[in-house]
Amino acid sequence: MDKIKTIISKEWAEIFKNRMVLFSVAFLPLILTALPLVILYAMRGEVASVDGLEGSSGIPQEFLQFCPEDVSTGECFQVYLVSQFTIMFMMLPLMIPATISAYSIVGEKTTRSLEPLLATPISTAELLIGKGLAAAIPAVIATFGAFGLFAAGAWILLPNKAVFSATISGPWLLAVLVIGPMLAVMAVMFSIIVSSRVNDPRVAEQISAVMVIPVLAVFFGQIAGLFLIDNRIILFAALVIIALDALLTLLAVRLFQRETILTRWQ
Repeated sequence: MDKIKTIISKEWAEIFKNRMVLFSVAFLPLILTALPLVILYAMRGEVASVDGLEGSSGIPQEFLQFCPEDVSTGECFQVYLVSQFTIMFMMLPLMIPATISAYSIVGEKTTRSLEPLLATPISTAELLIGKGLAAAIPAVIATFGAFGLFAAGAWILLPNKAVFSATISGPWLLAVLVIGPMLAVMAVMFSIIVSSRVNDPRVAEQISAVMVIPVLAVFFGQIAGLFLIDNRIILFAALVIIALDALLTLLAVRLFQRETILTRWQ
């Protein structure tokens, strides 16, 4: 653990000098937090006008079962609309670590700090775990912080606390608090694999960005009414992501050939 802590401290000291990394960690969560809160604020005067329009309100009938009995149709529409955007919190643990970890290997090659690091007696697994945690921890903290700000803002903007409970529901808590960290690990391991195989940090970041595509597919699929995220989907997604995390970790250790990576980059 001492070696891993040393790697994490070293990574944070170097990576957070990059302004793009600071922007992704600080401003991206604020933007994705503000969007659903702005929607809640803008809909405060529109809730009453939607009441009584259940058949034409655009709410899938399957979604109505998730709304409490003491919530009106207009308030249920409010919950439905905001839930379409809260999935963006699942993008944070994918986008933030991709920026950090994609730079972690290739960036060290450009700054000539990789050679002495690989010459130390640290194992490949310890090296990658340290780099992975250095990228995943800020992403998880930023995601939890952004979701906490959203929850606090929703509590203030929603006078009916039953609507708040439906908005900050069990599936979303599981998605953010459980699946979020697992997504961060998946993004980190994939980015490390890419970063160890390419020679340009920008190429590594661009390739690593493809990890956001599955979340976007879920986002647009829910908007289109193809499915609704519930506990079953969350549980299935968790099992799949755990398997992917284990697979990508094994691949990252196997593909990171420290004996040849330096000669290939000469």
